[in-house]
Parts: sequence; C-alpha cells; structure tokens
Amino acid sequence: MSPYHKILHQYWGYDDFRGIQLQIIESISQGRDTLGLMPTGGGKSITFQVPALLKEGVCVVVTPLIALMKDQVAHLRKKGILASAIHSGMSHQEILTTLDNAIYGGVKILYVSPERLASDFFIKKLNHVNVSFVTVDEAHCISQWGYDFRPAYLKISEIRNIKPDVPILALTATATTQVVDDIQLRLGFREKNVFRMSFERKNLSYVVRRAPDKQAELIHLLASVKGCAIVYVRSRRRSREIATLLNEHNISATFYHAGLEHPEKDRRQRDWQNDKVRVMVATNAFGMGIDKPDVRLVAHIDCPDSIEAYFQEAGRAGRDGGKSYAVLLYNDSDKRKLNKRIADNFPTKEYIRLVNDHVADYFQLAAGSGEGAVFEFDIDKFCHAFKHFPVQVDAALTILQRAGYIEYDTDPDNSARLMFLLERDQLYMLQQTTPMQEKVITSLLRLYGGLFTDYCFISESMVAHHAGLDTNTVYQTLKELSRRNILHFIPRRDMPAIRYTKRREIGERLYLTPEVYEMRKEAFEKRIEAMIDYATNDTLCRSRQLLAYFGEYSSHECGQCDVCVAEKQNNKHEPTVAEQILSVLADHQKHHLSELLALHLPKHQLTTTIEYLVGEELVRVDGAYVYAL
Repeated sequence: MSPYHKILHQYWGYDDFRGIQLQIIESISQGRDTLGLMPTGGGKSITFQVPALLKEGVCVVVTPLIALMKDQVAHLRKKGILASAIHSGMSHQEILTTLDNAIYGGVKILYVSPERLASDFFIKKLNHVNVSFVTVDEAHCISQWGYDFRPAYLKISEIRNIKPDVPILALTATATTQVVDDIQLRLGFREKNVFRMSFERKNLSYVVRRAPDKQAELIHLLASVKGCAIVYVRSRRRSREIATLLNEHNISATFYHAGLEHPEKDRRQRDWQNDKVRVMVATNAFGMGIDKPDVRLVAHIDCPDSIEAYFQEAGRAGRDGGKSYAVLLYNDSDKRKLNKRIADNFPTKEYIRLVNDHVADYFQLAAGSGEGAVFEFDIDKFCHAFKHFPVQVDAALTILQRAGYIEYDTDPDNSARLMFLLERDQLYMLQQTTPMQEKVITSLLRLYGGLFTDYCFISESMVAHHAGLDTNTVYQTLKELSRRNILHFIPRRDMPAIRYTKRREIGERLYLTPEVYEMRKEAFEKRIEAMIDYATNDTLCRSRQLLAYFGEYSSHECGQCDVCVAEKQNNKHEPTVAEQILSVLADHQKHHLSELLALHLPKHQLTTTIEYLVGEELVRVDGAYVYAL
C-alpha cells in the first residue's frame, strides 16, 4: 500500500482513489505545478488534503468562500487533522495566533481568501511559514477570459515572489481550453501540466423544456421529481417571488441571495441542508462549496449567461450517484433577454467615460487627484442624482476596474469597524459610564489590538459573547459610545466600495484597451451564443453538446436527456449531425466549408461536430475545404 493510500484509508476510510485523484496527488508531490480539471462532485479536496498530510510544512488553500473554509476546517478537525482558516470574521488576535501556529508547526492545511493575499501583514507572516504547496480552488476565477473572473485572484501569483520554489496546484470544475491555458499562464506554471477527468455525468439527465408558462412548469417538475431541489433565478426579487409561489402550492421552499445578512444566509442554508425545507430558490450567489449529495433536481427558471455557469450549477445535482435531473426552462423571450445582457454588460465606451466623470463628481474629485482614495458607494443614490440605471453603472465600474483605474468591491467585508477617539489614559479616567458600557469597552480592549491607532473590524456577536450580553445590546451600546465621541463606530453595511488606484482621468484621456473591452465583449458574445445554441438545439444529445464545449468529444449518446428520450419515443432514425455532414462529403471530393452551411445547423453545433469527425479521423480540413477520408 502506497503512503497516499495509507493516508486515504486512515483519515477517510477509502481503499482507493477515484478517477485522476492519484495522478494529481503524485504530480504535486513531485513538486510540479499542476492543474486538475474535475467535475463538480469529483473529489477535488482529496487531491490537496492527502499530499498536505505527507509533505513537510503547510498547504495554503486559496478559496473564495468563507462558508466553504469553515465547513472544510470543521470536517478536517473532526478527523484529527490540523486545519485552520483566516477570514474576515476573525479578530486581529485570532489571525495572529493562527499565523503563529502555522509558523511553529500547529497547522497542516491553512485556508485563506484571495483578498487576504493583498494584506502586507499576512505576506510578512507568510515569509516565515514553511509552505509545502499552494492550492488554488475555483482556479477559473483567475482567467480574464473565464465566465467568473475575480480580480483578487490575480494576487495569488505574487506568492511566487516570496516562495519561488513552492509548487501550485490549481483546481476547477469548469474551464474551456482557452481558460485552461490562461490559468497556467496567470499562475506562472513552469511547464504546462494538466490532468483532465471526464466531465460526463452518467447519472444526470440534462433536459431543456420549452415552457411558455415557466412557473406552472416548475410546479409540475417539482411534483414529478421527488426529493431535494435547487431552483436558480436571475434576480433577488425573483428568488423571493418564486419561493413564495412554491410555498403557496404546498412545496416547502426558502430563498437565498447576496443581499441577505450572513446569519440569515447561514440559517437558510442549514434548513435546506438538513431537509427542513425541500427547495432552495437562489441567485448564483448560492453554489460554491455546497456539498449536499442528494439534490435530485436543479432547475433553471432563468437562462444563465454561459455554458460554464450552467454546467457548474447543474452539476450540483446527484453528487451521491443517484438518478438526478438538470432542467433548463426556456421560451422565446430568453434569447432576447440573453442578447440584452451583452449591452448591459458592455455599455459603450462613451457611456463608461461618462460614468467615470459622474462618479468622480459625486465624490468631488478634481481631475488628476484621488489616487489611493477610498469611498463607500451608494449606487441607488448615485443613479438617482445622475439619472443612470444601476445595471449599466455596475457594468461600467466593473470595466473601469479591469482597466486598472479603480478597485470596485461589490461584496465588501461588511463587518462593523471602530476606532477609539480617546487616548488609552483618557479612557481609564472616564466618568459617568454605565456598567454595560464598561463591559463592552473592556471586551473590545481584550479582544482587539490597534483600536487607538486605526479602524479595526470587529464582530459584535464575539464582543457580546465575551461581555455576557446579547448582540443588540452591544450594538446599541456602541452607538451610544459613538454619540459620546468616546469611539467612532461604523455599523455593518453591504455598501459597495470604490478605491482609486490611479489619479482621476477625464473624457478621452481615459483609455480602454482592446483586452479590457473589445476582446472581453467578443468572448462574452460567444458565451451567450453557445448558451442559446444549447437551449435551442434539439437534435444533438445534451450531454455531448456540453462535453464538446469543454473540448471533450463523446462518440456515444447519453440515452437519458430530452433529445435522446425523444429519439427513442419517435422510434425512427433521423440522421445525426455527423451523418448529415458525411452525406455531403460521401463523394470524397473537397467541399468548401460554406457548402455545409446549407445544412442549416447552428454554427456552434456544426463546428464542434466537424472537430469530432477530425478527431475520429473520418474527415480532414484543408484550409477552407473539408473532405472525407
């Protein structure tokens, strides 16, 4: 039994690895930069947790979700594994203690957010940590050509500046061939090294259902498919409306979106996870790190922007291997809505420059000033003042961020912050403070450092626990201390923040490169086109369509999607796309590619099928001509 198998059996109770797990483990253990492509539910965590226990030092895991960090740390600790996490809900002292533990051997696996890598304090401490390797989860987020690009991920490669010999393991469940190359480039891989696991899910039936009345169809679906379900919607308002509709039809449901307070998010997720409610109606804020294995149905009542997003969300069904369904409800209005998102996500350059000027005017920044300045940004108030729409403003600011002019944080650390306005000696001489105020002040001083020199994030619930009070009492006490100018208290807010990384530019002096605008817009248009092709193509197996998008060409039908089921029911042979193409090429003469357009097949479908036939050595492409072999 290899050392890897011994660790697997000792801590997880399994006798053998699945799929490409062992190949990835051996590669990273040999010190090679490694990219693993594994579908949702493929067992990504094992690929870094097993080698982390065998190698000397600390495995640093970069992951975007606090909930995922907490969950994995709790599971690992139950197994007796030294795991810790650093996240925004922790006090300065807790973070310091965790990092010291990592330095002195008290941690084997350390989870951090990508934003944490921008902290000078964290980087200084990391210099003293013996890092075995770095794991980047959800690695597609580092690619600017991916569907879920997150600027904070670009900071990850900076670890190489202080730990040049430490290998990187990147993991993702959704990446096109272009994104696979970009991930390796962005992370500074010494050589290309990719392990791919088939994305085929044999227990998952993909269905596209034409639904003029989507709400009625959803109720019918949930009546037909028993068990736990997720329903994905486009907006926060719609999540609440659909959950209400389902409850009215005696289908227990709750809703989830980014605007909910963290305790409320946690409560709703627990209720669904523990089967207190059957259906979670959610925006795409609900997803990464969800490991509930018995989801029988994932339904999309609104069409996602990309195949990547759809595949990732649909893949949350049937992780236990049981029969499950991924259903996309589609009607004629979806194509119009999808195409509208192109204009919404990429407003004109003139409009972006206008928003840039208006935002600077809103903050009263003169031309040439503002570098390093940070502002809270009330988008609704701004739009009312300057007669804009939030969707286009949000898109314009996102593009300005990509161009490097600002940092636009739409999901800031919404923990409360405070700083004492009195010196420490003055604080001790205070009179006329209530016993409750004294308890809160004492708890603050014991829990947090640096409160007299700068604003520090605090946890009101942690202060409440330490002081023996309830959270609301602590909140009211802090407000009163702030009114008395003893401290300045900034309550929790979900307010976006804008930081100027360069001085303010005006008008045409603001330059948007092709990489920032034209090329990204073109990539977005192609993702929209691929999504529409998938939803409207009812002649090619759904599973094969999805696999082909990610560069995996299957020679067999899944036999269980709506297309395959309809084929069986018709009980007659309709020529497949491949058969139609081979029929045109049956004379073995060269044919111009334009001749194949006469088949009136979707462009994406035609392209992927030709690529499949080339791979099978049935046809050859010679410039603009194609012929059968």
